[in-house]
Amino acid sequence: MNKLTVLSLALFSLPIHAAPQAKLWAYWQQSDENSNVEISHQAWQDILTDSVSVNGQHHLFSYQSVTPQQHAKLDSYLNRLSQVNPLLYSKAEQYVYWVNLYNAITVDLILEDYPIRSITKLGGLFSFGPWDDDVITINGKVLTLNDIEHRILRPIWQDPRTHYAVNCASLGCPNLQLEAFTAKNSEQLLERSAIAFINSHKGAEQQGKTLVLSSIYDWFAQDFAIDGGVKAHLIKYRPELKSFSGEFEYQYDWSLNEKR
Repeated sequence: MNKLTVLSLALFSLPIHAAPQAKLWAYWQQSDENSNVEISHQAWQDILTDSVSVNGQHHLFSYQSVTPQQHAKLDSYLNRLSQVNPLLYSKAEQYVYWVNLYNAITVDLILEDYPIRSITKLGGLFSFGPWDDDVITINGKVLTLNDIEHRILRPIWQDPRTHYAVNCASLGCPNLQLEAFTAKNSEQLLERSAIAFINSHKGAEQQGKTLVLSSIYDWFAQDFAIDGGVKAHLIKYRPELKSFSGEFEYQYDWSLNEKR
């Protein structure tokens, strides 16, 4: 897909894929900060180890190579997480629970309909992707991917780096990490992911007097206010952008993050 096609696709998708606002689902705000119990994400780590590889600036998932046994392992992991009550854990443990859950569900959705060219082809007839589909039930509550990202992760933690953690199975998205998130490694992974994305061509690429940014910085601009705005956030991880004074454009590649 050439750059013009990518930009055209991104522009076409903007009115349909209008970014949901962060609207708190207060029920999920509860936590037990006295708990030091950890939720195991080893099964998810095994899947990442078997299926994700680095190709230049992209981490690609080998969907076509996933065996029935590996897919069953993923389904078992998701079933186990659905039986966890995250409210009984610390906020640090909850954060990685939701991030890993989101990413694992996304991979599972792709596998269930594979082969496909883009996650945007999933969902109902008039849907732009599966983000509003019911995907899991936890504590008797039916959740969508949008619920996890925009009603739980974004409003509760208010950390713009969450956009580098959750993965939408697309080349334009910040990479699916090679490691499962844990309470012990999450800070390191978030920082590493931010640095990698902002210093990649899909995060921020200077083309003459124009800085072509990921559409994430347009769709979720308000989330970066905590760092002083999008430009301040970018400079934090890529200091040379401090001298940039040109125009911004936005693009996003919805092609599947697939290893062929």
